[in-house]
Order: sequence, then structure tokens, then C-alpha cells
Amino acid sequence: MGNPIQIILLVIIVIAVVIAFFIISSSVSLWIQGLVSGAKIGLLNIVFMRFRKIPPKLVVESKIMAVKAGIDIPTDFLESHYLAGGNLSRVVQALIAADKANIDLEFNRAAAIDLAGRDVLEAVQMSVNPKVIETPLVAAMAKDGIQLKALARVTVRANIDRLVGGAGEETILARVGEGIVSTIGSSESHKAVLENPDMISKTVLSKGLDSGTAYEILSIDIADVDVGKNIGADLETDRAEADKKIAQAKAEERRAMAIAAEQEMKAKVQQMRAKVVDAESRVPLAMADAFKSGNLGVMDYYRMKNIMADTQMREQIGSSDEEEME
Repeated sequence: MGNPIQIILLVIIVIAVVIAFFIISSSVSLWIQGLVSGAKIGLLNIVFMRFRKIPPKLVVESKIMAVKAGIDIPTDFLESHYLAGGNLSRVVQALIAADKANIDLEFNRAAAIDLAGRDVLEAVQMSVNPKVIETPLVAAMAKDGIQLKALARVTVRANIDRLVGGAGEETILARVGEGIVSTIGSSESHKAVLENPDMISKTVLSKGLDSGTAYEILSIDIADVDVGKNIGADLETDRAEADKKIAQAKAEERRAMAIAAEQEMKAKVQQMRAKVVDAESRVPLAMADAFKSGNLGVMDYYRMKNIMADTQMREQIGSSDEEEME
């Protein structure tokens, strides 16, 4: 038996040799694949890709795909884009598609678009084959108070130069919706819009809504226009109802004030009656004092009674005459 240390070293060497064999064998196969395809990548470069945590197979296949399409991309560019977190295959496919469509697209711009979070291949495809996006149902009111509901289809083409930093589809839809609302709102009658719906698309398209976006608007087509509510009549009805409630509230306030004034008057009458009753209750006492003091005689008392009876009789006669005249 040998030294244990020598045995451990021997095992480590064997393992290292086996690992190196597999690494070199796979690297050699990729190197030969690239060499045969015309994509020249150094063998040591392929080996060191593994140590840089870059999948050599992805880089070699991307390089081969670009070379076969007639595009020369340095290997360092491919490695740096992968390390930056980009989708390497998608970028190479986009470059090939752009080259076939005669679209001027460099690797650095394609990589920037990809790293910005946009699908660069889809953008190239949209540059060749425009995309149709549909707006949600947009409701607006014409000047005659009739509501219209419009649905538009917007044909857009990707603008490669503005993909980085340009606004997306949501901005396009929002601007088109705003343009539809303003166009319908400026119309004198809803009938004019129904008779000529393309006035909406022409007006909206002339406003340059694709400014600052990643797309170019090719056309805006009104797919459907429906008549909604008579908002003007509803507003007038609501206003009349509100005025009615205000008038009812004011009338109720006046009635309450009248009732309060009536109650106050009744209270005053009651107070006056109480004073009269109090005064009438003191008359016999005053007359008794007058008899005792000699200020009032019996004949004076009878004359006063006669005057009171005469006055009462005249009042009765006068009231009966007024009733007959009525």
C-alpha cells in the first residue's frame, strides 16, 4: 500500500484529467462545427467561455447562424451581450430578418433594443408586416347632446430608430381615444358623424399622434359607431329635478315660517285675552270701591248698564246687516 497522500493526489489528477477530457472534447466538437460552417472561433476561446459562465454552444450556434446569413458579428459582441443579460438568439434572428428585409439595423442597436426590454425580433417583423391594434369602445358626446360610441382599428408599424425610449401601444391607444372624443365633441350634430364616420379618422390621423412613440401610425379606421344615450336631455331632466327640489325646499321653508308667525300671533292673542280677562275681573272690585267711596251712585250704575246694552244691540244689528249684504 502506498502513501495515502499520494493516493489522494492520484485520484484528484484522474478526476481533473477526466473533466479536462470532457471539456476539451466538447469544445473541440464545437470548434470543428464552427470551423466547418465558416464561423471561426478559437478553441481556447471556446474553452475559456465555460470559465466565464457563457454557454459555448449558444455562442457558436448564434455565430454560425449569422455567418450563414452573411452577417459578420464579432464573438466578443456575442459574449458581452449574453453577459449583459440579453437574449442572444433573438437578437441574431432579428438581425437576419432585418438584413433580408433591407432594414438598416446594426448589432449595437439591436442589442440596446433587446436590453431595453423590447422584443427586437417582433419589432423587425412589425416593420415588415404592420400590426393592427384595436381601441376599446370610446364614448363621446356631440354638441347636440347625443352620445356616440366609436370603435377604431389602428394600423401601426414599428419604428426601429425610436424603439429605445419611445412610448408603447398604450400611448397610441390613449391618444387615438382622446382624438376620437375631441372630434365627436366638436361636431355640431351626431348625425354628421354617423353620415361621415371617416371624418374622425382623418381628423385624428392629422394630429401626428405617433410623435414620441416607438410606432408609426399608417391608418386609423373607424370599425363601428353606435348611438348611445341622449345625455343632453338627461342633464336637462336632472337640472329640472334639482330645481324642483330647491323650489320645494324654499316653499317648505316659507310654510314653516308662516306657521311660526301664526303660532307667535296666537300666543300674542292669548296674552291679550288674558290681560282683558284680568282687567274684566277687576271691574267689579273697582265698582265696589266706587260705591263705598261715594264716587258712583245707583243711577250712574243703571245709566252705564243702559249704555252697554244699547251698544251691544247696535253691534248685533250691524253684524246682521253685514251678513245680509254678503
